[in-house]
Amino acid sequence: MKKTSNIQKIHIKKGDTVKAISGNDKGKPASEVLVVYPKTYRALVKGYNLVTKHVKPTQQKPDGEIIKKEAPIHISNLMLVVGGTPTKVGRKADAEGKLKRYAKKTGEFID
Repeated sequence: MKKTSNIQKIHIKKGDTVKAISGNDKGKPASEVLVVYPKTYRALVKGYNLVTKHVKPTQQKPDGEIIKKEAPIHISNLMLVVGGTPTKVGRKADAEGKLKRYAKKTGEFID
């Protein structure tokens, strides 16, 4: 029996500009995707889903510190921004027959 993976095609990639459509970050300005985790269907977005992390004291920082850093956010809560407007993403063949992403709102190819 062949083992099949249930990893879905992801509509965003590293470097894309996205906007949160739900959750605590809804309404924030669009931001850049730093990392995409396909197995967990999550992405790390600059300035979104900030968590507080307490760092233990070290010799360099004897008092320790409290830092804010991004945590992964589920991809279903993100929408790609093309030309300043959020849009759904589809896939269709270009002139050479290669499957590419395109913005459903404007019809233009992405990348």
